[in-house]
Amino acid sequence: MKFEINDTSKENIYNLMREIGYIFQQKDEIRKELNFIRPLERSGYPRFHLYLKTEGENLIFNLHLDQKKPLYKGVPAHSGEYEGKVVEEETERIRKILETEKT
Repeated sequence: MKFEINDTSKENIYNLMREIGYIFQQKDEIRKELNFIRPLERSGYPRFHLYLKTEGENLIFNLHLDQKKPLYKGVPAHSGEYEGKVVEEETERIRKILETEKT
């Protein structure tokens, strides 16, 4: 699920994501986006997986839910949910936290 939030806080993006429970994974120099996760269980899966870009004052989120690990090492295919109630609730949680911080 893709969504945008206008961020005028000037907070460090890594700290901002840590505050909402996300762990930095890697930076994709080609796509110019940051990769974060938020595990829901100790085993690491299921987990929310978030790609984040910045454009000016806008944060552009691309969120999905990874249900399980990829079956083969080096293969990105997984059981991902890009829509649905759980993803919508997480999107709303992120919006509420980040929009509340601005006020």
